Amino acid sequence: MDSQSQIDSYSNSNNLDEQAIFAGGCFWCTEAVFLALKGVKEVLPGYIGGKTLDPTYKEICTGETGHAEAIQIKFDSSIIGFNELMEVFFATHDPTTLNRQGNDVGTQYRSEVFYFDENQKKITQEYIDFLNKNFTFAKPVVTKISPVSKFYTAEAYHHNYYNRNQSQGYCSFVIAPKMDKLKHKFQSKLKK
Repeated sequence: MDSQSQIDSYSNSNNLDEQAIFAGGCFWCTEAVFLALKGVKEVLPGYIGGKTLDPTYKEICTGETGHAEAIQIKFDSSIIGFNELMEVFFATHDPTTLNRQGNDVGTQYRSEVFYFDENQKKITQEYIDFLNKNFTFAKPVVTKISPVSKFYTAEAYHHNYYNRNQSQGYCSFVIAPKMDKLKHKFQSKLKK
């Protein structure tokens, strides 16, 4: 099943499964964070928001395709809501830096929420307004809010990357601290 068919099937399901697509820098980081949450059934790393058809990781790393590294999350809304996913998303990356997360620089590392319906758009905008109004960060949030477009699932070696490569340098120095923050701040939302 291709990515668009997956999006269509999730959107047309009659159960409590919903989906969200977030770009928050390196998808290895965001995938690890969201895989740990109760109610999250699946997290797929991939590419969205660009102009190149069927982009590869090598192509998007140039920053020339226009795609963001992103994750597509399938979740059970009776266990975790979109608003809770928003809370975790904004707490586990820096939404105030344009096209950058730490040492990862380029448009592919931008902060962006891709909404499936007007409710997700509204929740996202209200949450960003809340963060800015309350000066949650030292600088204003620059996260973009865009309608869902074609999502291309990343190559298989990117899937579940952190859990398969925890001793790798990037995982140890960049992802592990995010996971520690997640455990400290959102203990009640984590899978056992």
